[in-house]
Amino acid sequence: MTDRSQTSQPSEPTEPSELAAATTPDPDLVAVLDDLFIDYRATRATPTAVVDLDRDLWQRLEELGLTRLTGSEAAGGSGGGWVDAAALLGLAAAAAAPVPLAEHDVLGGWLLESAGLPNDGGIRTVCRPDPSGVALNVTWARDASRIVALWEDRDQWRVADVPTSRVAVEERRNLAGEPCDTVEFDLDDLEAGTVVPHEIGEQFHLRGALARCAQVTGAMERIVEVVLAHVRERQQFGRPIGRFQAVQHLVADLASETALARTATDAAVARAAASDWHDPGMLFAVGVAKSCVGHAASVVVRGSHQALGAIGTTLEHELHTLTKPILARRSEYGSLQDWDETLTALAASAGHDRLWTLITTGRAKPAKETHA
Repeated sequence: MTDRSQTSQPSEPTEPSELAAATTPDPDLVAVLDDLFIDYRATRATPTAVVDLDRDLWQRLEELGLTRLTGSEAAGGSGGGWVDAAALLGLAAAAAAPVPLAEHDVLGGWLLESAGLPNDGGIRTVCRPDPSGVALNVTWARDASRIVALWEDRDQWRVADVPTSRVAVEERRNLAGEPCDTVEFDLDDLEAGTVVPHEIGEQFHLRGALARCAQVTGAMERIVEVVLAHVRERQQFGRPIGRFQAVQHLVADLASETALARTATDAAVARAAASDWHDPGMLFAVGVAKSCVGHAASVVVRGSHQALGAIGTTLEHELHTLTKPILARRSEYGSLQDWDETLTALAASAGHDRLWTLITTGRAKPAKETHA
């Protein structure tokens, strides 16, 4: 994993009061999302092992202005921020909604707007091609009309918005059964891309990682609801299994790990929203979120399947539509080991005398003073 601790960002961290003011999504938006995804869960077809894009749901999201939630109004978006986007990503993941919200809007739309390129409709996904023009594990590539590529061209970063008709797509699927393809670009299309500031390239990995945290956390919260309902209803030896102490301990582990993941994710989202991603502590905040979410995912996936037993592994049951995407997404935009190593390096750099400052501000070292 590339060391991103030295980036061109303002020197002052976000104040705690600013973070506290940036944690709550728009209640009207949440009400709309709740209604939308409750209805989706009630009417969707029986889950299968293979997951394909739900175009009907995507159209409903488009009509509500949710597929361009974070785009500026000047660029045709809804003008939402990261707090609202995290709520949308989490609730969509909790409903196991097969739609590319993170790829199309939070990442793809942001890259296009940062590069000054038009976002003129259609479905987009994103990727980071290697120097040969090949990108692996591109989610939803086969369903996209265009692919937004962020490419490192020697000492420059470029963004190219390439029609899928100009790329070769080798269809594959991830652990969740979702489209996760290999894409090969024509290098001429990448080299003709628009040059963007270095901070765009540096932020992309962090934004992608935090988007995945929001999705995994939302899915884990839904899993806790499913497990609680099951242990209250399932009878064994004449009483609900939720009354057995061993089961209570298991459920407590799921709930506490999910709460920790939610807290770490919300803290990173609040810092991003309050500073528009310019807070120098973003690497640490996202790293903490990715680490907490990744470790929690192991506990929640294992414990939920243990609580539900064989029924949780059947295609008809909801559980596998939540646990498999969790396992697929927790390793995207940096594996758990990568992020744990990044946090370890930041802590070692801070030393014992600045460790608390690192925790509270995200800065391992004091800002360099400038003199006139």
